[in-house]
Amino acid sequence: MFQIKPIRPLIKWAGGKRKLLPILRRLIPSDFTRYVEPFVGGGALFWDLAMSNSFISDSNPELIHFYLIVRDHPDELIDEVKNTPITKKDYYDIRSQQPDELEAVQRAARFIYLNKTCYNGLYRVNQKGLFNTPFCGRTEVNIIDEDNLYPASELLKHVELACADYTEILPKLEKRDFVYLDPPYVPVGRYSDFNRYTRDFFTEDDQVLLAEEFRNLSNRGIKALLSNSNNKLIRKLYDGFWIFRVKGNRQISCRSDGRGEINELLIANYNPE
Repeated sequence: MFQIKPIRPLIKWAGGKRKLLPILRRLIPSDFTRYVEPFVGGGALFWDLAMSNSFISDSNPELIHFYLIVRDHPDELIDEVKNTPITKKDYYDIRSQQPDELEAVQRAARFIYLNKTCYNGLYRVNQKGLFNTPFCGRTEVNIIDEDNLYPASELLKHVELACADYTEILPKLEKRDFVYLDPPYVPVGRYSDFNRYTRDFFTEDDQVLLAEEFRNLSNRGIKALLSNSNNKLIRKLYDGFWIFRVKGNRQISCRSDGRGEINELLIANYNPE
């Protein structure tokens, strides 16, 4: 296992954890051999740790496909993005494309192009699984940071990736693994609807199932850290564990007055050192 210089997230992602990294670093256990993140999303903690012995996954096929192309074809990806103009018309033309009908590099380029040029970087799909976030309105956007992309590509060459639901990943974990769970949060307000990363919603029943899986990890002796919103349901589901209340910055909101600090919970099934 090796570690390289921390890498910045390659994409914007609702609920991104960059601002919480100082706190997350303090809560991470020291005695583990593999890092696992089944809801990787933008992967702020994964990129910050930059551990080669990691296993990251997500149920979003476009996201995982993008990471695979970053790993295997960074030069082609950069060229494809550089040759794509940023205008309102081009944005909606690209948004209307069917990802599975595109060549592999084009598909990944479409993903990061839309991510960086859509409104507030919000990845959202409708019930048909079609990306439906509007254009950001800006034509001067830095879509790819080459200096950051190449180290990311190198790290991903040593990392296991999978497009899978977390329920497929957790049963395979072993005692020396450390897993960070960052699921879609329980909505905390009227305008909160950031759980549409895939065509399926992450419902209250899903939150209950995740809490059960969290307890199963504890029973198996696997250390786990979980983040979620601070509300009655989550506090009840994780009663008995170490719970830390923190302030996080709302990175994405459909209302300008919806941005700002919100209370979040970090929950550990071990006593942080």
